[in-house]
Amino acid sequence: MTEAQKTPYDLPDVTGLTIGILGGTGDQGKGLARRFALAGHQVIIGSRKAERAQQAADELDEGLPVRGAENPVAAGEADVVVVAVPWDGHKATLESLREELTGKIVVDCVNPLGFDKRGAFPLPVEEGSAAQQAAAVLEGSRVVAAFHHVSAKLLLDPEVGEMELDVLVLGDDREATDLVQALAGRIPGMRGIYGGRLRNAGQVEAFTANLISMNRRYKAHAGLRVTDV
Repeated sequence: MTEAQKTPYDLPDVTGLTIGILGGTGDQGKGLARRFALAGHQVIIGSRKAERAQQAADELDEGLPVRGAENPVAAGEADVVVVAVPWDGHKATLESLREELTGKIVVDCVNPLGFDKRGAFPLPVEEGSAAQQAAAVLEGSRVVAAFHHVSAKLLLDPEVGEMELDVLVLGDDREATDLVQALAGRIPGMRGIYGGRLRNAGQVEAFTANLISMNRRYKAHAGLRVTDV
């Protein structure tokens, strides 16, 4: 099978989209903000306090198109919104932003994990996954699950020019998953791969616990590569 035959459709042009990052003051959100800004996107880091959001923006590479704002502003002004908040504040944050997120593509990258002396482990989620919880709360939004297995340390490392990994993208809206795949591809070395319907997000989120175990054993920053696609 040729490369062209394996590509059943072209991904959209996402140049010029503004990206909001809810939870952008944490390492994962801040790292994604940095990489999208390096790719030329306007990025708005969101936080409960505008001052804290702006501080996170200021900590990134000088000259990048990143600014900070309160969560409602980041959600309302962005074309696409990434949810990177801590799991314990996930539902409440989204409930408070229903209006601002209506009609938007919302990319959930939250991993519901617990930690004990034996390491990381997935937490049960009533709706099945963090992404499904987001979809249940944000009935008027187009929820996509993606960016679960991306190392925050590598995202923030100025010595790492390319992120050599595949991003599994899950959702029930094909136009939305195509767009998020294209966004993943804006980061050098990264590829967005369709990973199934949103109901399959639970095992993708849970697999992060396995990656954490690998990283601890091998002192690495493990990611995923999908073969034959």
